[in-house]
Amino acid sequence: MGSSHASGRLDRIVDSVLDAAVVPGYSRIGYAVRSRGAAWRGIDTYDLTGRRIVISGVTSGLGAATARQLRSIGADLVIIGRDAGRTEQAATALRTVPGPGTVEVVVADMGELHQVRAAAEAIVAGGRPVDVVVHNAGALLARRTLTSEGHEVTIATHVLGPFLLTSLLLSALKASAGRVITVASGGMYGSPLPDLGSGETLEMSPASYNGTRQYAIAKRAQVTLNELWATEQPAVHFQAMHPGWADTPGVKTSLPTFGRLLKPILRTPDEGADTVCWLAADDAGATSSGGFWCDRARRPIHRLPTTRHSDTASARAALWRWCRTTCELSE
Repeated sequence: MGSSHASGRLDRIVDSVLDAAVVPGYSRIGYAVRSRGAAWRGIDTYDLTGRRIVISGVTSGLGAATARQLRSIGADLVIIGRDAGRTEQAATALRTVPGPGTVEVVVADMGELHQVRAAAEAIVAGGRPVDVVVHNAGALLARRTLTSEGHEVTIATHVLGPFLLTSLLLSALKASAGRVITVASGGMYGSPLPDLGSGETLEMSPASYNGTRQYAIAKRAQVTLNELWATEQPAVHFQAMHPGWADTPGVKTSLPTFGRLLKPILRTPDEGADTVCWLAADDAGATSSGGFWCDRARRPIHRLPTTRHSDTASARAALWRWCRTTCELSE
């Protein structure tokens, strides 16, 4: 007992040092060290047979790795993708992974709210259950682009679409004491929370648009909404996470210099997806709500005074109201 306690304490100290140092903590180094901890349990030791899990953004990168791992431990998957051909290809690949679960395809662009509504209807048709929702679909664009409904694509895809889908699946999630997991990013640490009640906006203007900054704003909003959902809906367990720095197609396309310089220490997609799968499978995903996680440990949502000072009750309330109004949800 004494040896086990000492080992656990040492693991926590090492974890704290890695987290504070950022670069080693977010890299494959951090994952390699933490995953050797005494309490770390392999994803392949869990069993999700009979659990129905909805995942968006599964055609490559973290989403594909998440879906593959969850499929391998028995989950029934509902995969959401905006491109029918690529999503069907992803489903075909997932069906080759050994496991008892099924794979359903729902074609929808998470940034197009009318498509999200149709997706939700298809997912719960016939009273089918939903045990877990994983919001993974993402966009980091160099140029400001609008959806067909007039919303900036990054905000629509990361904030509005997930907010609407969660809202529409709440009844099914409550029935199963379900979980909602949002794949966020450590990039949000550099972004304050805009106060929509004071004339600020989540959507950057054409004149000031910067894709990386817009992405960080979207991720800040995601993490804030995760905490608000946990308060608003205690019957469902909400968690957000960041995967560290992983070598994915999205990084290669959207952050080519970053990806090239850090390639030797980038995580694999499976390593980046580990905490998502763990939160879906482990009891820890249902013993708390509203957490922000990395490598299976809760992390602070602020590291800078500027972002902490922006995170006021009024700014949070304004964000919640804006999401509900924009998604045309009744009170």
